[in-house]
Amino acid sequence: ALAGARAAAAAMSVFVTRRIPPEGLRVLSQASGYRVRQWDSEEPVPRAELLSGVAGTRGLLCLLSDRIDREVLDAAGACGAPCSPRHPRALGTGPAAPIVLTGPDLKVISTLSVGFDHLALDEIKKRGIRVGYTPDVLTDATAELSVALLLAACRRLPEATEQVKSGGWTTWKPLWMCGYGLSDSTVGIIGLGRIGQAVARRLKPFGVRKFLYTGSGPKPESAAEFGAEFVPLTRLAEESDFVVVTCALTPATQGMCNKDFFGRMKKTSVFVNTSRGAVVNQEDLYEALAHGQIAAAGLDVTTPEPLPTDHPLLSLKNCVILPHIGSATYATRSTMAVLAANNLLAGLRGEPMPHELKL
Repeated sequence: ALAGARAAAAAMSVFVTRRIPPEGLRVLSQASGYRVRQWDSEEPVPRAELLSGVAGTRGLLCLLSDRIDREVLDAAGACGAPCSPRHPRALGTGPAAPIVLTGPDLKVISTLSVGFDHLALDEIKKRGIRVGYTPDVLTDATAELSVALLLAACRRLPEATEQVKSGGWTTWKPLWMCGYGLSDSTVGIIGLGRIGQAVARRLKPFGVRKFLYTGSGPKPESAAEFGAEFVPLTRLAEESDFVVVTCALTPATQGMCNKDFFGRMKKTSVFVNTSRGAVVNQEDLYEALAHGQIAAAGLDVTTPEPLPTDHPLLSLKNCVILPHIGSATYATRSTMAVLAANNLLAGLRGEPMPHELKL
């Protein structure tokens, strides 16, 4: 029995919070010395199951929909000090010298996402937990989706498709279903990071005349490829025919696209967000769209997710909303899963992660 207890102690427990692409799970299951547990569902793990699942685990592979806060870290035993009697990790029975695993249980968090606003980073850093994430691998897929969403919104594709289905298409009409094109336009990009640059790279061949961008500071080397000009947010709003949001969600960017922002945009402008829903004040966006302050919008992210089916934005013909599918290609999701698994394993082995978030 004692030998069995020692073997169980030697196997490090890993908890996966969702059904992930099989390539990623295979990486974990084939690694020796790890006991993999998984919430095997397409739906998010219930809070109670998450708290139960992380208890005593050394590695956590989570998704951006999983709120990893102090409560979860406490449940995992990530106390940042030798384990207290409140959550002893004693193995064996009886009074004879049990094997005790001391110290915090949770060592590594690997998120299957490029964003990390769902992680309580201050608490995680305080407890000495390493964090892996999945940048770069979803850049192309998200940029492609951003362009597709922009075109769908500015050329009114969902609305036009509905007209075909409903019998609204009667004949060719000179002014019917007209939208706005990219040729000779000005495109403003909020956040000229990897995804922002990839979006600009794809839009440039459409004949865009000028690129503007804003963010925490100028990026002359990145901007040079597109001749992009760094401007304040207000000027970007005023001069852009198309606004594409690809920035990270931070305290500085939360709610930045608000009534004032939309009020500065042209009435013919199109707004696209593929970053995080909380960057946008959705009530202000609704008012801007409903009252013709801007022409159209395309959203791949909302607050909350999923968006309630009775939300006012869904009643608008000039608002295209997708269910957060920016990285949803088979190849990209598989690559993300493998990277997340390798991040987790490297962290547990004390090795450099392929992509570690420096806290």
